[in-house]
Amino acid sequence: MDKKLIQELKNNLEKEKDKLEKILGSFAQKDEKVPGDWDTKFPSMGQGSEGVDLEREADEVEKYSTLLPIEHSLEKRLKNVDLALENIKKGKYGICEKCKKPISIQRLKVSPEARICLKCKN
Repeated sequence: MDKKLIQELKNNLEKEKDKLEKILGSFAQKDEKVPGDWDTKFPSMGQGSEGVDLEREADEVEKYSTLLPIEHSLEKRLKNVDLALENIKKGKYGICEKCKKPISIQRLKVSPEARICLKCKN
């Protein structure tokens, strides 16, 4: 794979990483103890105080539980992007993890974080 194409794909991966981190940052925060882990912010509750709006708090908890699988999915995508960027640094980018053959350029252009070729995926 030529250097110009690798640089183009690297730029796309870096943009994707920024986008994913921005989305995650809108409802979660990085866990400093676990690299690559984000924690969805749990809603603050009234803790038994007077005038607590139980319906609003129930909505907050429902929103939280809806965001958890989204967080997981975005974390997984971010992990794959980070791995692809690391493989570029190591000179191992674009090689299928299963069969060790090159991943097609077309696949990498569509999904630059791809770790396996289409043949192995199917």
